[in-house]
Amino acid sequence: MKNRSLCNRWRHARLTEVTTASAWITVLCVLALAWPGRSAAADAPAWMHALVNASVPSHDEKTDAVEMYSERIVTVQSADKIKTLVREAYKIIRPGGRDLGTVAIPFDMATRITNLHAWCIPAQGKDYEVKEKDGAEVAMPAVQGSELITDVRVKVLHIPAADPGNLIGYEYEQEDHPFVLQDIWYFQGSHPARESRYTLQLPAGWEYKASWLNHSEVAPARAGNNQWQWVVNGAPAIKNELEMPPHRGVAGQMIVSFMPAGGSLGTTFVSWREMGRWYTALTRGRREASPEIRLKVTALTTPAATPLAKMQALARFVQRDVRYVAIELGIGGYQPHPAVDVFTHRYGDCKDKVTLMASMLKEIGIESFYVVINSERGAVTPEMPAHMGGFDHAILAIQLPVGLKDTSLVALMEHSKLGTLLFFDPTDEWTPFGRLSGPLQANYGLLVTPDGGELVELPKLAPSLNGILRTAKLTLTPSGTLAGEIKEVRMGDRASSQRYALKSVTKDTDKIKPIESLLAQSLASYRVTKASIGNLDQTELPFLFDYSLVADNYAKPAGNLLLVRPRVVGLKSSDLLETKEPRQFPVVFDGPSRDMDVFEITMPPGYEVDDLPQPVSAEFGFASYHSKAEVNGNVLRYARTFEVKEPSVPLAKMDDLKKLYRIIANDERNTAVLKATVPASAKN
Repeated sequence: MKNRSLCNRWRHARLTEVTTASAWITVLCVLALAWPGRSAAADAPAWMHALVNASVPSHDEKTDAVEMYSERIVTVQSADKIKTLVREAYKIIRPGGRDLGTVAIPFDMATRITNLHAWCIPAQGKDYEVKEKDGAEVAMPAVQGSELITDVRVKVLHIPAADPGNLIGYEYEQEDHPFVLQDIWYFQGSHPARESRYTLQLPAGWEYKASWLNHSEVAPARAGNNQWQWVVNGAPAIKNELEMPPHRGVAGQMIVSFMPAGGSLGTTFVSWREMGRWYTALTRGRREASPEIRLKVTALTTPAATPLAKMQALARFVQRDVRYVAIELGIGGYQPHPAVDVFTHRYGDCKDKVTLMASMLKEIGIESFYVVINSERGAVTPEMPAHMGGFDHAILAIQLPVGLKDTSLVALMEHSKLGTLLFFDPTDEWTPFGRLSGPLQANYGLLVTPDGGELVELPKLAPSLNGILRTAKLTLTPSGTLAGEIKEVRMGDRASSQRYALKSVTKDTDKIKPIESLLAQSLASYRVTKASIGNLDQTELPFLFDYSLVADNYAKPAGNLLLVRPRVVGLKSSDLLETKEPRQFPVVFDGPSRDMDVFEITMPPGYEVDDLPQPVSAEFGFASYHSKAEVNGNVLRYARTFEVKEPSVPLAKMDDLKKLYRIIANDERNTAVLKATVPASAKN
């Protein structure tokens, strides 16, 4: 009920915390035109006044606000109606907390928001109240094109005087007509929380099942007839860290399934198998092919000589010729549109493209299955109970014909009943058939089969399939100028990211901006004298960069010596862990990768190597780094390899990761010393 969409580009939970300030600029400008200059003085409710003298939760000097109280009262009235009362109050600590004065409540055609009120209790003076009529109803500010949709909206109130020292709060009632009888209570967010409450009222004879994630289980107290209440005190803030898991994967939460009386599960489920059966029923008949689809399949696959070539032809069509457009209203957030409609209109969201691809594969005798997944690894874990809230994406598991093997097919899993399954993302136009993008690797998804649902771990691909091979042939002059050519071969996500960055670029001068950004990180001054790209649209081939440069004063003179850094361009070190505060969460990489650099620098005439950096060899379970500088005649050659083997590094190994990054940083700064074999006076 918090997340009504598999391809959701908008997070419903705790909007006041996750929405970026820039997304609200337009909203606030519109509201400012009609906003009353000063809200009427009115008493805030008793539940807020009880917080005025309450102790403030523990926080540090950087905290902008603290959550003094939150309450969620869920009343299940029937299988198709749930009412929820929400209350939240914050004390503003620093000016940055003023953003909480904008209350934004999303709703859609299956949800009704009523009795929206907000208040401010100043440190001195009278209370202020704003009512629902003082606010505005606007389009989703973070969803492109949402101004054209009336079914998905946001109610916005602005609380006056959301200043340091003041207490602000709001409450509203929500009426839901749920598609699934589940609820998720997020009691941990971006601010330290003093007290969080969840109350559940069920009809007579109904039962519930509660599961806890990222927090020890809290026993409920009976609060009445078929009513229970849970209380969590002192939930710490989730502080954003670079390369951390998604908030859904680390936030404390309780997932509640409601089970109607009489033993019928209805629209709820308590296992992945049951959830898979529910989704199977939801998608039944959606993959039926039309005559037009059959004709297109024939046209695409007739020229192909093998089953693999036929599948590749269908994949290219769905990836490139069917636009991504998400129309996810009502049950459409979960249920795909029929393949016939997707094909006719040539657009759809992730689950729509999966449905069309499955329909077309069926026409050539290939079976396939939905895989519901999250686009961020770590949002769904094996410990999670069955629920829809963790998923925001859909891909396909293709049952390969027996005996079909090819080196291009690497995103594979052997299933005990279904045989060899190939995972494929029709939405990702930059990742070729047979592979998976990094965030989907080693990720958990719900495989939906005729037997029901099964939570499976997707394959982790070899590091060699994702990376950069950078080779350079350069020449150094006695004055220290470095010039020459560099070639880059980019594979996997390294190629996809460049293709995506350049997809809309039309000017040749703009096509080399990624090169300029790379060089600017490593060189104090440079000139790109020639540049070209290759295989921009051929996703089955590596992406190529080929460029020439001149870097003045690259080598630093010191008497009759030249100091040269063998590592010319490219940074693999990171100051990610160089912080005063201890790391809270694991470090998550995009995926396994292997990057290699080979720089060959021809030394100026009359110079020889006097000193070289020592070779480096650092091996850790999650990553490795090796480098070596050597001399071959008049050529200084430097080669290194940085390989990420695991998709994430646990907290227990943070010291090892910090050590690795420091080793890399030292190596990247090291210099070789060149000595003039003929004194400068003799040259003259």
